[in-house]
Amino acid sequence: MARLEGKIALVTGAASGLGKRMAERFAGEGARVLLTDLNGEGAVAAAAAIGPNAAGFAHDVTSEAQWIAAIAEAKRLFGGLHILVNNAGIGTPGSVEDTSLESWRLVHAIDLDGVFLGCKHAIPLIRETTRAEGSRGSILNISSIAGVIASGRMAAYNSAKAGVRHLTKSVALHCASKKDAITCNSIHPTFMDTPILDNFQSAGVTKEDVKAKLGRQVPLGVIGEPDDVAWGAVYLCSDEARFVTGAELFIDGGISAM
Repeated sequence: MARLEGKIALVTGAASGLGKRMAERFAGEGARVLLTDLNGEGAVAAAAAIGPNAAGFAHDVTSEAQWIAAIAEAKRLFGGLHILVNNAGIGTPGSVEDTSLESWRLVHAIDLDGVFLGCKHAIPLIRETTRAEGSRGSILNISSIAGVIASGRMAAYNSAKAGVRHLTKSVALHCASKKDAITCNSIHPTFMDTPILDNFQSAGVTKEDVKAKLGRQVPLGVIGEPDDVAWGAVYLCSDEARFVTGAELFIDGGISAM
């Protein structure tokens, strides 16, 4: 049997990058998946490429009303929800002095408030679905190694991702106290080979140059691939991880061991 057979998942930020790859792996392991993204057309296209067990939906994770709509869409299309992956996020560089209040608030609105809203509004439907079936559910929050190890040049991102790390633990304990069969965990990736690397390119600097430079900061000597995170997500959202909650999975090539 596929590892996520019978599960219904919602993955945010799924039009590209890590979100898209997690959605693909989830569907490949038997789940039905709602891919959401601010880029609604991209989410629909990514879902169409996966096949009939996937659908796309336009979704601004900073909007509470849109979160309510996205959760309702999962129920309408698939009948419930077992898995939420809070993946949507942005990273704006800047020290505490260089970062504007507008940029600070935007990063926190997407990277932290969006996770809060997702957990808040998904839990009731996951609870309803799992209790009716006698099954279990999972919330997976994509934080970052930057939520554990700080940089003087990433004040807003460090703060928001550290917030996701601790919010995850609070949600895990809340669900446990309610006797819900819902786990909540976080993944902390380092640099990954996704379209976001395009932002690091400049005249005369290729993507391969960027990957090599970033790889030199990783003990294993290379940056990660989307599948490195996707397979970790499959595990944490499967019944194999039924006794894992409030935990952190570092997918960082050894950076956290330094």
